[in-house]
Amino acid sequence: MKKILSLVLAVCMLLGLASFASAEELPTLDQITLGENTDLAADLVFAYHRTDRREMLEGYVKEFQKIYPNINITYDLVTDYAENALLRVGTDNWTIMGIPTVDKDELSKYFIPLGSLETLDGLYNFMSAQAYDGVCYGLPSTGNANGVLYNKAVFEKAGITELPKTPDEFIAALKAVKENTDAIPLYTNYAAGWTMGAWDAYIGVAATGSATYFNQELPHAKDPFANRGDGTGPYAVYKILYDAVKEGLIEEDYTTTDWEGCKGMMNRGEIATMVLGSWAFTQMQEAGDHPEDIGYMAFPITIDGKQYAPAGGDYNFGINVQATDDQKLAALYYLKWLTHESGFTFSEGGVPIDKNGAYPDLYAAFAGIDMLADEPALPGEETLLNELNSESELALNAGGNTKVQEIIEHAFNGDKDFDAIMADWNEAWSDAQEALKVEVK
Repeated sequence: MKKILSLVLAVCMLLGLASFASAEELPTLDQITLGENTDLAADLVFAYHRTDRREMLEGYVKEFQKIYPNINITYDLVTDYAENALLRVGTDNWTIMGIPTVDKDELSKYFIPLGSLETLDGLYNFMSAQAYDGVCYGLPSTGNANGVLYNKAVFEKAGITELPKTPDEFIAALKAVKENTDAIPLYTNYAAGWTMGAWDAYIGVAATGSATYFNQELPHAKDPFANRGDGTGPYAVYKILYDAVKEGLIEEDYTTTDWEGCKGMMNRGEIATMVLGSWAFTQMQEAGDHPEDIGYMAFPITIDGKQYAPAGGDYNFGINVQATDDQKLAALYYLKWLTHESGFTFSEGGVPIDKNGAYPDLYAAFAGIDMLADEPALPGEETLLNELNSESELALNAGGNTKVQEIIEHAFNGDKDFDAIMADWNEAWSDAQEALKVEVK
């Protein structure tokens, strides 16, 4: 009996070692060479949110299969993606997904390592966003520079000859649009909900000029939403929205905004501005007969005479740790192909992920403006911002759409002034810092 048990244990150990060896032999993203292992066969499920791009994505699969004919990829495109992805991230019914909001110390629980941050950061942009302890678990789908969409023809008709660079100049431009055109000065996209989260993207680099502010300074900041008095900082970002609503510079009924419909409206010159990432630029261009009228400018805040544009990766693609080795390897080839060969980033008007990639023309207005990516959190604080976001319920740049919607509601109804809103946010942040025993500097 003992011999049988010993034999069973030995076999289990060998199987375990074989499995370990197989996992260890999986190449990292930088070691992948497109055009090798063309006989590899695997069926992959790709969970993603771009429901508006199904035809294009499926076209990519056909192109990829010219090199890897036995790798089949099915796109599972979901509208309520953020919630859906969180529910399924721990399952085996996907192979590749856009990584949802999970704590960085849990990345290895769901996703395979793609390589070291030190190595991949030298080859690709924005790799630190889904990295933990020096290991990357996600590859950005595309890069975004965050600014403001605007209609050039509307600005010209309104008599705006220079792009606004400060909050006061921006509000003045919106007033000129209202007085001299029939266009909606600022379209809020309130009803869509998720679009409101875009405003959070500007409170770091664009509002402070610092790449360390969001992940390193903000968690320790005392009253980060206080008025700095110089048109900078998080206060200035959200006040633009409050003032635009209060001054009647938005749509007549913000509760009836239409995300899909607004694209054509923007193209036709019925909307002057929208605050969204550069990913939306091509969608506005493709929505009508006037793509040449769609422009993109830096967010209207100036720090010491200079403007800054936050740049970062969109959803990062991660590979399921529960996938088979063949599926993992096939997924690595597809992600490398998407990054280097598909042209996806360029066609979406994105900042290239490949550091040798080309920039689309839309960034012409960013000449002389520094594009900065947020620096990662300090060692040992990788999950601190997430914890503060959860404890304070502000969810800054992490799906905190309702708090921004409330700015619109209060400004429209006139039942709460802006300073009172910011005071509430400061209190929530301070309480969260105290509860988590965060040092305030």
